[in-house]
Amino acid sequence: MIKTFFSIIFTFFCFLIFETAILSNLMILPAVPDILLLVTLYIALHNGSMWGQTTGFCSGLMLDFVTAGPFGLNCLLRTLIGFIIGLFNNTVNTSGIWLPAFLAFCTTILKYLLLIIISFFFPNELIKFNIFSIQGIFEILSNTVLAPIIFAFLSLFSSYLIYDNKNLT
Repeated sequence: MIKTFFSIIFTFFCFLIFETAILSNLMILPAVPDILLLVTLYIALHNGSMWGQTTGFCSGLMLDFVTAGPFGLNCLLRTLIGFIIGLFNNTVNTSGIWLPAFLAFCTTILKYLLLIIISFFFPNELIKFNIFSIQGIFEILSNTVLAPIIFAFLSLFSSYLIYDNKNLT
């Protein structure tokens, strides 16, 4: 369990560095694809709600430290998303192309809906997110296109990222 947790945290850290240091500095992108959301989606689908919300919280905490948004916003969002997606544990085959893309599309829409709901409770703190802006549409499309690639890449390391509790007997 500890090996799996630290492998997941290391994976989040590597993708965080890639997302914040490389992708955010590309001027041709109108918005940065949310790769950490896709990794949280993969972990939650394969390990369940508990792992989904735990890793969602850890990835949100990492993002909160490197972004200028309100502290705790990414933690809350990704914890909720990890829990909700984790409810579909082992019911979805993520080895193809279309289903990971569809799941990434739905998860990114869920992220924006949760941001809209949270912005009602904190109207002065949050930037108004527009799902129909160029940035919103680009993030949805880029997450949809990148999901099968990220899922295929993460499946190469599934022995480290997927917790198998059958070996505990």
